[in-house]
Amino acid sequence: MRTAADRLADLLARFVAGPLPVRIHAWDGSHAGPDDAPLITLRSPAALRRLLWQPGELGLAEAYITGELEVEGDLAEALSRAGRAVREQGVVRRGPAALAGAGALAVGLGAAGPPPRRPDGRARLNGRLHSAARDRAAISHHYDLGNDFYALLLDESMAYSCGYWAQPEDPAYGLADAQRDKLELICRKLGLRAGDRLLDVGCGWGSLAVYAAVEHKARVTAVTLSRAQRDFVVDRCAREGVSDLVDVELRHWRHIDGAGFDAVTAVEMGEHVGDAEYPEFAARLHGFLRPGGRLFVQQMSRGADAPGGGAFIESYIAPDMHMRPVGRTMDVLESSGLEVRGMESVREHYTRTIDAWRERLEAEWPRFVALVGTTTCRVWRLYLAGASLAFAERRMGVDHILAVRPSREGDSSMAPTPAAWYAPSTFPGPRTPESAPSTF
Repeated sequence: MRTAADRLADLLARFVAGPLPVRIHAWDGSHAGPDDAPLITLRSPAALRRLLWQPGELGLAEAYITGELEVEGDLAEALSRAGRAVREQGVVRRGPAALAGAGALAVGLGAAGPPPRRPDGRARLNGRLHSAARDRAAISHHYDLGNDFYALLLDESMAYSCGYWAQPEDPAYGLADAQRDKLELICRKLGLRAGDRLLDVGCGWGSLAVYAAVEHKARVTAVTLSRAQRDFVVDRCAREGVSDLVDVELRHWRHIDGAGFDAVTAVEMGEHVGDAEYPEFAARLHGFLRPGGRLFVQQMSRGADAPGGGAFIESYIAPDMHMRPVGRTMDVLESSGLEVRGMESVREHYTRTIDAWRERLEAEWPRFVALVGTTTCRVWRLYLAGASLAFAERRMGVDHILAVRPSREGDSSMAPTPAAWYAPSTFPGPRTPESAPSTF
């Protein structure tokens, strides 16, 4: 009698050319596939049934989230090796008859049955796409997971965005240093001076707002849609002694009041705006600035032929997220009247940043499970592994875009060169316990 692993291998071979990209460990204890391929374990026919009802990326992701499917070793490495093998060998396109035969083989393996229950944590949004209420629900789904969760995952600055790894070869240089250097670089690109008015749209847990107030004495209006974040930033400003410099507002970007700001930032917030809504967003950013004021956008992008986030991330992590090639974003910003003065890709920096978060997740796994449960932890393990690969393999990017609102006469108030942004004093090296500020 043929083992379950052999029959599973036959099923997979109907769709993948060449050797199997994985080694299979089936629920009956049998194995099949190349010895040197990534090892996946199917704990029961339930994993196969889930794929029958939800073929593709989302079905595989949900089988992993539920624990019906397990991957041995480092998840990102296994996904990379298996994906590379499939790309190199190709996928076999099958007709209806072949698909029916594959379905019959799956049923013969015990995969028949009603649709399996979906795991907890899938986003359920209602209302008009990118309305204020729906955007608030989308932000809440991701960012209101709990301040304790993010405090454990992130460095003490609570910066939940790509760091800037200025000294990656220094073994003493770590995540906190990269985040501090990112915040300092943003402030330098904006040319912040004491007393300048900064509008931080999508302020997160206040890393940039507090840094700009503490280190550059800027007057900051910090805006978020998350109540948990708003409350955290208010408390943080009180602890840091900058409540007089930072005003924290709970509101949608469409409802922000004010103009004449010296600088405006949107750090990994534009992905949540929406494609059709982005021209209006860009126009609002332009309107917030005084002539000569600068805009800094840090935003994820995708390749012209790359899908971006994908079904799993959009279902479980960041619903309603939209990414476009960076050139198209710059086109929209310039169409609003802004002048783009610089673009810097920091794609590789995001791989390093996400891998640092992955290390924290694995090192503190029991504490994370105690906070949010095993299912959510497996969602995040898969999310971070997949995101690391997406940036490493250039399916996604992240970019710094610096723009200015010129005066009517065309004056940009920009320095002749950007040399000061990258001066040695910008990146003073790894912090020491004696020199490190309380949160940076």
